[in-house]
Amino acid sequence: MQDAFGRPQSAVVFGGTSDIARAIVERLIPLGCRTVVLAGRDATALAKSAEEARATGATQVDEVIFDARNLPDVSSVVADCFAAAGGDVDLVLMAVGVLGNQERDEVDAAATADVLTASTVWPAAALAASFEKLKKQGHGKIVVLSSVAGVRVRRANYVYGAAKSGLDAYAIGLSEAARGTGVDVYVVRPGFVKTKMTEGLPAAPFSTDRAAVADAVIRGMEQGQTVIWAPAPLRYLFNVFRLLPQFVWRRLPG
Repeated sequence: MQDAFGRPQSAVVFGGTSDIARAIVERLIPLGCRTVVLAGRDATALAKSAEEARATGATQVDEVIFDARNLPDVSSVVADCFAAAGGDVDLVLMAVGVLGNQERDEVDAAATADVLTASTVWPAAALAASFEKLKKQGHGKIVVLSSVAGVRVRRANYVYGAAKSGLDAYAIGLSEAARGTGVDVYVVRPGFVKTKMTEGLPAAPFSTDRAAVADAVIRGMEQGQTVIWAPAPLRYLFNVFRLLPQFVWRRLPG
C-alpha cells in the first residue's frame, strides 16, 4: 500500500533495464519503495538492474523475463509481475520500447512490425491488464514513458515516432478512463535523452540525461501532472511545433 503521503512502496517496472527506468527506481527507493519487480528480455542486464536496486535500499527485488514481441504472453507476464510483488502494487512503470533503425525499418515490413509491437502494442496491452488489477485494488499509479518524437512525427524517425505516438495517445485515453477509479496515470514526454539507446546519435536541442528525467517524473507525480515534459520547456516548444504547416515542419533540421 502507498504511504500516508501517497508515495509508492511497491513498483512493477516493465522495461527494467531501461536507463530512464533505472534512474526512476533509484529515486523511488529512498522515498519508501522497497518492493521492486523488474521485467525485461535481457536476463543479464536485468540481474544488473536488480543489483542496483538492492544496493539503493530495496528489500525485495524480483526479476521476470519476457519478450515484448510475444503478444500471447502479455496477461501472464503482468500476472507474474503482480504476484512477485505480493499482489498489491502501488506503481506500474511502462518503459518498454525499441528505437529501431529508421533506414532499415521503413523498407522492412518485419522490422516495422517489431518496432510497433514492442513499442506500442505490447505496452498498451500490458497497461490494459495492469489497469484492471490496479482498479480492483482501488489505488495505484501508472507512469508511461512516451517521447516528444510522438507528439509530431518527423520523416527522419517516423517508424519510432509513430510507435510512440500510438502509445502516447493510448496513455492519454487511459488517464481519462482512470478518473474516479483511484488510479492515476502519468505520461512522460522526454526529449533527446543521453542513454545507451541514443549512444552514437547526434544530440538534439534541449538534450537531457536520465537523472534529470527521473527528477521530472518524481516532481510531476507529486504535482499531479498528467503529462510530464522533460525538460519542461519542451511543452511550449511543441505547442508551437503542432501548429506549423507540414511544408514548414519538413524543412526543419532533422
